[in-house]
Amino acid sequence: MRLNDRVPLLMLLAPSLNRVYAGEAPRLAAAELAVTAGIDVEPVVIAGVDYLRFEADADEVLLGLVAAQSARLGLYEEASGLLRPIELPSVDLLDEDLVTIPKYPGKTNEQLTRLLLNVTLSQVTLPPGPRSILDPLCGRATTLLQAWRLGHDAAGVEADEKAVEAFAAYLKTYLRRKRLKHTADMTPVRREGKSLGKRFDAEVSVDGRNLSLGIFTGDTRQSAKLWGKRRFDAIVTDAPYGIVHGSVSDVRGGTRRDRSASGLLADAIPVWVGQLRTGGALGMSWNTLGTPRERVVELLGGAGMTVRDEGPWRRFSHRVDSSVHRDVIVAAKEI
Repeated sequence: MRLNDRVPLLMLLAPSLNRVYAGEAPRLAAAELAVTAGIDVEPVVIAGVDYLRFEADADEVLLGLVAAQSARLGLYEEASGLLRPIELPSVDLLDEDLVTIPKYPGKTNEQLTRLLLNVTLSQVTLPPGPRSILDPLCGRATTLLQAWRLGHDAAGVEADEKAVEAFAAYLKTYLRRKRLKHTADMTPVRREGKSLGKRFDAEVSVDGRNLSLGIFTGDTRQSAKLWGKRRFDAIVTDAPYGIVHGSVSDVRGGTRRDRSASGLLADAIPVWVGQLRTGGALGMSWNTLGTPRERVVELLGGAGMTVRDEGPWRRFSHRVDSSVHRDVIVAAKEI
């Protein structure tokens, strides 16, 4: 095969440990590749094995895109009924176990997190280079770790202080055991004499690159105040599903917690958009049973974003369980 020849290709899909996600993976992976590479993609089964079939110029750009796909295991050229393997470049700076070792209830599927990052970053129109990525609902930072693996700086906000402490302990141990040059510290945050919670900061040096990661403990609706004047190239988050977070009706006033996933998004999206650079993009997954897609489109549009809402962008919806039907949406802050 010669580079820059349009050839029939097959991407072999990696198995997912999540049984429900595995059933949806070929369709979701096809939409991801269609969005990120701008090509027509068809899921196929050959000898009982799942592939994605497409035609493209197998140049360095395409090979890099395929190598970064969330469900990619291998790539083959299809010719005369035979499959010839194509070597893919290495695109990850850190090992996969960085995101697969942590196990805890409510953890977002690692493949979905990678997919969400890929489709969001595909809509960033800023000059090429490493990105700064914010997850304003970061939990135990699966998204931030995936960003690190791809060579991007990462930042987060998380209301659960114990989750941040657990993540900090894990990351320190991981970096030490991998013998990677790093710094990692948790510090209290005070401004104007008031306690604002804690901040965890880490840096790691990998292959001559220095990657940074920071997390504030606090309310995502205060994300702009916590991060100050800092602006981000992309915002990527898995929003609360409204199950452990409570009902669909807003709860406000006094010391009572707002337990509405829908109400949280209405308050938070304008804050997040204000933290985006022009030319950046916001990507989010959420439970459509609590907040319909039309409502999320309305919120993003009202905040000045341009929603990607056609073709393969409408093919990410999938069932998680009886109470969660997850979808993915991406919007750009256009120049």
